[in-house]
Amino acid sequence: MSAFSDQVKGNWNQIKGQLKQEYGQLTDDDLAFQEGKENEILGRLQEKLGKTKAEVKDIIDSIGK
Repeated sequence: MSAFSDQVKGNWNQIKGQLKQEYGQLTDDDLAFQEGKENEILGRLQEKLGKTKAEVKDIIDSIGK
């Protein structure tokens, strides 16, 4: 498991709350986390936010720290 996956799994409730505050267009369905499916959530966030995968990871990294 990657460091990114560990961070998402360990802090997802905090990250999800911050993302909803920052990006009001995100729904609970957009932010539904399933262990082992980190790439799916990255894809949903990419599509909704109009950002690259790297940009989405950077956003999540900055929130999770």
